[in-house]
Amino acid sequence: METVLKLEGVTKVFPKVVACDSIDLDLRKGEVHVLLGENGAGKSTLMNCIYGMYTPTSGRFYVNGEEVHIHNSEQAIELGIGMVHQHFMLVPQLTAAENIILGLKSDNEPLLNLEQAEKKIKALSDKYRFGIDPKEKIRNMAVGMQQRVEILKLLYRKAEILILDEATAVLTPQEAQELFQVVRQLTKEGKSVLMITHNLEEVMSLADRVTVLRDGKVAGKVNRADTTPRELANLMVGRDVLFDFKTTDEEPGDVLLEAENLTVIDDRKIPRVKNVSFQVRAGEVFAIAGVDGNGQIELSEALTGLRPFKQGHVSIKGKKYTKLKVREAYEHGVSHIPQDRQKTGLVMELSIKKNMILTDNYREPYSKRGIIDYKKVTDHGTKMVGEYDVRTPSCEVPAKELSGGNQQKVILARELCREPDVLVAVQPTRGLDIGAIEFVRQKILDQRARGAAVILVSTELDEIFQVADRIAVMHEGEFMGVVKNGEVTVNEIGLMMAGTRKEQAVSQTEGGVE
Repeated sequence: METVLKLEGVTKVFPKVVACDSIDLDLRKGEVHVLLGENGAGKSTLMNCIYGMYTPTSGRFYVNGEEVHIHNSEQAIELGIGMVHQHFMLVPQLTAAENIILGLKSDNEPLLNLEQAEKKIKALSDKYRFGIDPKEKIRNMAVGMQQRVEILKLLYRKAEILILDEATAVLTPQEAQELFQVVRQLTKEGKSVLMITHNLEEVMSLADRVTVLRDGKVAGKVNRADTTPRELANLMVGRDVLFDFKTTDEEPGDVLLEAENLTVIDDRKIPRVKNVSFQVRAGEVFAIAGVDGNGQIELSEALTGLRPFKQGHVSIKGKKYTKLKVREAYEHGVSHIPQDRQKTGLVMELSIKKNMILTDNYREPYSKRGIIDYKKVTDHGTKMVGEYDVRTPSCEVPAKELSGGNQQKVILARELCREPDVLVAVQPTRGLDIGAIEFVRQKILDQRARGAAVILVSTELDEIFQVADRIAVMHEGEFMGVVKNGEVTVNEIGLMMAGTRKEQAVSQTEGGVE
């Protein structure tokens, strides 16, 4: 099979860090080649070198058999290489068409023939069944549609080699499946896809070949048909990975958090949580399952003081709140792992050590009479970096320079070192590699074993079945039912996620409905 892209000995060195170390890689025409590895393994750095965002320290690139030198993304595009970044490069105020042609020369210089561009974009969108309206503004689009605009941008520029960096990290499971269909169609047409991921299910579903990176080096190269998820996981982390978690059979203790008749509205004044009641006890993981956008986020924000209730109340360790502020929640023993680690979990410009004390910076031992003791802050940051295995040269590094998995570890360290009575964890493993997922899930179970009440909001059913004691399924702001883990099937949970009440879901499954 024809090789369209080849890398020989590519190395990229940053101050104090060798991000990529003598990497060899080849991409063939019409294939999906997955670059697999833990967060921080060097995957995105390598792709940014191919796309001209970084200049490699050493190494050679060949496109269609000819050696090339790529110093910027414009040169990469001229060579037929396009890249969809994990964080989209779109201007929200512009339309889809305006974003797609941004930076391109017009056929009618200096005038812009936007109408002609819109027709071409509409034809491309129809060909791939993207459903993109070229005149719609990006800010009005769902995340999955924004990603399609990014892919259309590459196809409009006639890219033959497409690099997808963590393409599903921000997508719902349904959007991810739609993306996979697009990728398969592209490769059937002879285009080649180089896809970065740490999701083993994606690898087994899409890949033709897999190159595994670990600590900036190639740890292995395999054909997807000749490997298993466990073998790939072991290559990624260099050891056996825990796929099955052991939980205890101890009875839960006292009720630490209770919500009663809770109704919560969103920013548009639309009810997103409707008259929900539940209790969570000490030593219990209470999981909330459901498709994204069914009120889970608004519920978690209400429980942690980020969003007011329209009616109802929340009780924390017996103390009743009809209004709850964030500081009140924290001071009463609640910790929160938010859904979006970059927007609401961290201050990206601040150092790791400062992010570690965001919830307690006004309290001793970090602060006394309004004066921060930076030695204690540094000592704490250094200790947490070690305990939570944050891959960084020091705790002085800004959070924005960490990989996604290491950013999540900083949040975990901050929220769990407080030994909370109640932990609200929202999508805590989304976008993480298998090693980081194992780490996070074990930390959640450690909190359970310590006696905390854990509320886990997740769309990952395998995660829920691994760690939960009880499962509530949420649909359009309501609980379809609360069930004990082990007494429910995936089919029943799926029916409840689609809006079927627990009793009906059980009877339909018993009656042979799959």
